[in-house]
Amino acid sequence: MASIISPKAEISPKAKIGDNCKIFPFVYIEDDVEIGDSCIIFPFVSILDGTRMGKKNKIHQGSVIGALPQDFEFRGEKSECILGDNNIIRENVVINRATHSGCKTVLGNDNVLMEGAHISHDTKVGNRCVFGYGTKIAGDCEIEDGVIFSSSVIENAKTRVGSGAMIQAGTTFSKDVPPYIICTKNVEYGGVNVQVAHQHGVDDKTLKHIANAYRLVFHGKTALFDAVNQIEEQVPDGPFIRHVIEFLRATKIGIITKI
Repeated sequence: MASIISPKAEISPKAKIGDNCKIFPFVYIEDDVEIGDSCIIFPFVSILDGTRMGKKNKIHQGSVIGALPQDFEFRGEKSECILGDNNIIRENVVINRATHSGCKTVLGNDNVLMEGAHISHDTKVGNRCVFGYGTKIAGDCEIEDGVIFSSSVIENAKTRVGSGAMIQAGTTFSKDVPPYIICTKNVEYGGVNVQVAHQHGVDDKTLKHIANAYRLVFHGKTALFDAVNQIEEQVPDGPFIRHVIEFLRATKIGIITKI
């Protein structure tokens, strides 16, 4: 089915637009842009060079996709901003493309970005994440699947957030947030995020194992390295526990504060 494109939209003839899209008046699309099938682009959206968008995305008014990186190292190099499928991007969201040639900012599938959210250069976001009102993600961050950011969260550069974590409203953090936990406004461990963990297929028995693992990490009096070794020795093995161990071992800047 042919796309419906308003004659009042300004779209480069070099841009590639899929089938069954609807593009409203006053949309601006540059040359080096690819948009998949069945996307809806509302008025006053700008989609800039380097954007590669999958299918069934909805981009609401005032959003800028593929914006130039806000990075002092940027020298005008050609880079990309990749969006998967079925993302909902609400009003006034900004997603920057990557800083250096050949690099990418990536947003996976089925994510929701509420009004005023910002995803900065070179950040990688998984699937089924929610970014609350006014949440700002700095450059070079890594966000795994199913993460929930409440409103007005600030994630500082080069940090990671594990699968199924939840960040409470108004939090600003500069350390890694491990999988399946709640990060409080005081940037402290607030317990296992039980509801979201269930959505990730974690059963009650495994939840107890995860809680025991984090007791060793956050309530123990040992260094993180030793706590991870204790998890391996004391907590029954399984894919979710292994993911926790791998995440903790991969940290380069440390994790959020113990209680």
